[in-house]
Formats: sequence, C-alpha cells, structure tokens
Amino acid sequence: MGEEGNLQVGRSAPQPPNLGGLHIILASNSPRRRELLAGLGISFEVKVLPDIEESYPDSLPVSEIAEYIAREKAAAYLPLMAADELVITADTVVIADDEVMGKPHDAADARRMLLKLSNRTHQVTTGVCLTTRTAQKCFSVTTDVTFKQLTDEEIDYYIANYKPFDKAGAYGIQEWIGYVGVTALHGSYFNVMGLPVQRIYSALKEVHSSS
Repeated sequence: MGEEGNLQVGRSAPQPPNLGGLHIILASNSPRRRELLAGLGISFEVKVLPDIEESYPDSLPVSEIAEYIAREKAAAYLPLMAADELVITADTVVIADDEVMGKPHDAADARRMLLKLSNRTHQVTTGVCLTTRTAQKCFSVTTDVTFKQLTDEEIDYYIANYKPFDKAGAYGIQEWIGYVGVTALHGSYFNVMGLPVQRIYSALKEVHSSS
C-alpha cells in the first residue's frame, strides 16, 4: 500500500476471536469511522488515497449508491495491496424522497437538508467492502431515522455551532441535533454514524475463515 494518510490506530492487544493475522486497513479519514472500528477491539491502520472518484451512474437505484461507491474506492486500493492486507472501504448516504443527500456545500445547503429531514423519516445507507487481493465481500446496511419538527432556531443553532459540512445529510446523530431531534430509529445506530460495526465484525470473521 502507499503511505498517503498513513496512521496507526487501534489496540496492540491480541485480536478478538477469529480475527488474528489480518492486517486491517481502514480507507477513511473520518474520525467517527476510526472511533467505531477501534470499538471492536481490533488493530488497524488508516491509509487514505487522494482524489478517489466518488461518482455513480445516474441510472443506479438510490439504495445501491453507497455500496457502488465503496466498491469503486476498493478498486483504487487493490493494485497497491500487500498479500496480507484487508482494506475496509465505506460510503454513507442519506436518502429522503429518493434524493441522495451528500455533504452540504455551505450553511444554506445544510439548512435546506435539515428542513427536508424535519418531521419525517428518512433512510441512512452505508455501503461497505472488505477487500483482499484474492477476495471481496460487499454489503449495504440501512437504518430508518425519524426527526421531530425542527424549528428554524434549532437548525440555525446546530449549523452555527457544529458546522456539519463533513456529514452526509448535514447532521451527525451523535451530536446535539441527534439528542434533541431524533424521535425514532429502526436499525443500527452505529450505521447512522458511518459504520455498521456489528455487520463488519461478522464479515471480518467470514473473510478470515475463508482465507
């Protein structure tokens, strides 16, 4: 692998059951994804390649977009991977009325997104790929999230103080807006944060057992 964005993360203790021997690479700069993966108790390294294309075909169903982008990210890493490495790539999208909400361009765009999510249920889908030089396992996890009716003052306060410009859908469920605004959640909470870690742990065991 290249050294771009090289960062050692995770614990030096032995790996959890059935995960020993994997040299795991997290291909993401997201501090939330680093925190979530570290919560599994596994050792891993962060390596991020620059300028990976994250576009997708216009004809692609919205439910498949996140996994498609995760696959595209994995394809960029594959030629650089060592034989003992496993790379985790992921992409998270927020979907409301078939509109895919990425990261907001500015405060006005963030406000538009939060107004659309207010007083309704939307979907958060994370696509994940676990890739080695000889195998790949990809999947998507979707969580339904319901917001209360957000006031203009609440939206403006959140944007001004938390600046959610690096978050799909212009919000982080673990931040203030999640505490005061989320009234219901069906599915994985950690998936909404950006990484469905329970599913990833199960998939890592499957990949390890087949390698």
